[in-house]
Amino acid sequence: MREFIVEADGGSRGNPGPAGYGSVVIDAASGETLAERAEYIGVATNNVAEYRGLVAGLRAAHELDPAAEVHVRMDSKLVVEQMSGRWKIKHPDMKPLAAEAARVFPSAQVTYEWIPRERNKHADRLANEAMDAGKRGEQWSASASTADLDTRASRPAAAASAAPEPTGPPGDAAAGAARARAALAARRPTADTDTRVADVGSSSGTGVA
Repeated sequence: MREFIVEADGGSRGNPGPAGYGSVVIDAASGETLAERAEYIGVATNNVAEYRGLVAGLRAAHELDPAAEVHVRMDSKLVVEQMSGRWKIKHPDMKPLAAEAARVFPSAQVTYEWIPRERNKHADRLANEAMDAGKRGEQWSASASTADLDTRASRPAAAASAAPEPTGPPGDAAAGAARARAALAARRPTADTDTRVADVGSSSGTGVA
């Protein structure tokens, strides 16, 4: 079974304000970028843009292989905790987006991890490219993206599968891929990792939005 890492981000210049998202699908074994998605979405909040990035990343992974196991990494604690079923979703703008994200893959195939912003640079760059394009009255184009070039420049040549545990610095792509594989291997069908629509809407955690 293939294993993908989905990194997603979103931003709003004003919150709410001009907003966009970015997401990338990475092969968990090699660290290779398989797909990029970004879009300017008009006026929205940061959280809505982040959820839109998550949905786009999951859809891109599904297009590549609907049977794959997917490890989502985001620097939004809110989205990660809500999609993991630990925090409630109260905001009306986010409930349908969370439900949409939960429908892309069966819950047993998806895990979530919070990462610091500095380890989410690829998706962050794509989101900013999308917002910049929107400011120019355009939509983002993959041909104009510099995010993947910047990420490739900082990646080691060795495959991530060479080490069973992460050995590089926090921003190292190989270490990130190893962490994702470890999370996928440890995945258990518990309430913490269940992202079904019913759980997303009714979990009993303390986080709200």
